[in-house]
Amino acid sequence: MVSDKTIQFSIKEDSDAEMKRILNEVYNALQEKGYNPISQIVGYLLTEDPTYITTHNNARNLIRRIDRDELLQEIVRNFLDK
Repeated sequence: MVSDKTIQFSIKEDSDAEMKRILNEVYNALQEKGYNPISQIVGYLLTEDPTYITTHNNARNLIRRIDRDELLQEIVRNFLDK
């Protein structure tokens, strides 16, 4: 039986969810290693220098999957509730 309902597909929502998942994993890895995760992530975002991110739990490779500009846009959008 075929449904008459239309399924919506949103790449943006999937992308945002993936960004959030990755950031949480990076945050947790930094915290586990005793770093201040917020400071380290901000350092990475300002410089794009991956050495701000630990290699623990593959965090450094994970953070590189996120487009920095998209992440910054999403942070500002969420901060302003837009």
